[in-house]
Amino acid sequence: MSPEVSEQDPKLDERCVNAIRALSMDAIQKAASGHPGAPMGLAPAGYALWAQALKHNPENPQWPDRDRFVLSCGHASMLLYSLLYLTGYDVSLDDLKRFRQWRSKTPGHPEFGHTPGVETTTGPLGQGFANAVGMAMAERRLGAMFNRPDCEVVDHHTFVFCGDGDMMEGISAEAASLAGRQGLEKLICVYDDNRISIEGETRITFTEDVGARFAAMEWHVIKVKDGNRADAVLSAIKEAKAETHRPSIILLRTHIAFGSPNKQDSADAHGAPLGEEEVRLTKKSLGLSPDDFFHAPDDVLAHCRRRGEAGKRAEEKWRERHERFKAADPEAAAMWERALQGNWRGLFEKGLFEEASHDPVATRAASGKALNAAARKMPELMGGSADLAPSNKTLIEDSHDFQKETPDGRNIRFGVREHAMGAIMNGMALHGGLRLYGGTFLVFSDYMRPAIRLAALMKLPAIYVFTHDSVAVGEDGPTHQPVEHLAALRAIPGLSVIRPADALETGEAWKIALESDGPVALILSRQKLPVLTDGKQAPGEIDKGARIVWEADETPEIILIGTGSEAHVCLEAGKRLAEKGVSARVVSMASWELFEKAPEDHRNAVLDPAVKARLAVEAGISMGWEKYIGSGGAMIAMNGFGASAPGGALLKRFGFTPEAAVQKALDILGK
Repeated sequence: MSPEVSEQDPKLDERCVNAIRALSMDAIQKAASGHPGAPMGLAPAGYALWAQALKHNPENPQWPDRDRFVLSCGHASMLLYSLLYLTGYDVSLDDLKRFRQWRSKTPGHPEFGHTPGVETTTGPLGQGFANAVGMAMAERRLGAMFNRPDCEVVDHHTFVFCGDGDMMEGISAEAASLAGRQGLEKLICVYDDNRISIEGETRITFTEDVGARFAAMEWHVIKVKDGNRADAVLSAIKEAKAETHRPSIILLRTHIAFGSPNKQDSADAHGAPLGEEEVRLTKKSLGLSPDDFFHAPDDVLAHCRRRGEAGKRAEEKWRERHERFKAADPEAAAMWERALQGNWRGLFEKGLFEEASHDPVATRAASGKALNAAARKMPELMGGSADLAPSNKTLIEDSHDFQKETPDGRNIRFGVREHAMGAIMNGMALHGGLRLYGGTFLVFSDYMRPAIRLAALMKLPAIYVFTHDSVAVGEDGPTHQPVEHLAALRAIPGLSVIRPADALETGEAWKIALESDGPVALILSRQKLPVLTDGKQAPGEIDKGARIVWEADETPEIILIGTGSEAHVCLEAGKRLAEKGVSARVVSMASWELFEKAPEDHRNAVLDPAVKARLAVEAGISMGWEKYIGSGGAMIAMNGFGASAPGGALLKRFGFTPEAAVQKALDILGK
């Protein structure tokens, strides 16, 4: 339940709105960079929501049952920072003066974990919209898990502000379509329809009827003709909150840089300061003193901060309900606390398989078994696939679909929407209380790369299940055969990429992923692979990125390094080299990132610095392998795209065979 809405005083409302505009103008002008137009046009909407409707407590930005707010048009960041300051968060006037400066609390675009009250990192347009869809999905799922008829501990809304650019991005259409199907009635979007983009009026590229589009996607559409009226915006928010079957979008007709005599409704106001003289003229036109800078009147501050007091009272009432919940169901309460803390370490001793069949099995199939083993211990684990669940093996067998009719389900049907899937996963992870995974073919990771990058930037514990990992996909041809994708994923700072070589390593990889504080990509095969050990050797040390799986002698002449299915090529090649009197060590290198984090003595024990002769085998491009093979090594890799033919034939054609590896090793050794 939201805290009460204060009585409106039109004159005070106007003063609050203009204070937001003035603070935004001043900060951007002082920084000599930024986007003043959107904060000025959206100021009435920001005020109506934050100071009059949003359920939040500035003294506790992490209150679990707060309303979530996402500024998808992240370039309007000064709107958010002004609101955070005015409503009483730990953002000071000095912080506003340091907008866009080194180590300030007010970076150019909102950054999660950096500024109190910022729920997600935004800037790449459309991402925040999809994040908000994920947050609303998380609220629904957690409500189904923990709410009791006489005690609701999860009951809040998700609000998102979007601009024309957000609506142009395809990810917004993907996410909005899914939100409509899900009937996310607690999701409310405010669309800043100012009809201006960087290049000019939006009609040069964007003439569609946004309301009709959203109505077709099963959204509740509300139109506000004058976005400069805070009371009209507040009425629209109340109407949206009263909707119980569909998400709502408020179409808000606004004017970019409202109040600026020379730049209102102009593209010039989108991404550059107004200029000192124009700032003064604008303040004068708004009835403000042109000589006041970074000024918020006392009555404005007092009024805006009353919302915080209302939120504080709302949190106190929630804590009373939470105590009743804990007393009535201690087991559920313990699960709730664990999920909110995001601490899943120690749930699994050795990995997801206590034992595994030694018959050949595709690592995607082993992944499906590991996922279900984890799901039995983690009710908060949920996820799905971009319409590829049977191929990705991403279904939780003991559950059903997460839909508006069945909010307690754990299998999310994302549809063919990879980009939205990645960003929705981010939103659900940001909300807290759930552990998320999402699957697709490795080649389609390109479609969701921006969301993966943001997950890494925000250090979100998302798990990506990428199957069909090489040209061994076969007959589907080069459009479906990843070549450059491993290198591209490894290039993302903070993303751990794990390509296990067998079922046991796959179980270990899932354990690592579930306990990780950041995003993890699991790279999995379509073809069946045997277990690399004879059952006597522990599968371990994949947590250190690489392990020795076989060696003919403790002082090898050459080290063969393989990942995934190619580790088996190296193993067979090593044995054949031994028959020729060549001592080889075979290494399964599942993860570069984990290997780099491992202790130096482990790294040196696996890749002995004294052994300069090295051969790496991976069915992808060779980029990045130089640091592991050195000047004395070589690589069997892909140098172009694949082809349409049976997978085995392609592997032979492109040289991923023991015979080719043996010959290359002999060439390296000059034998």
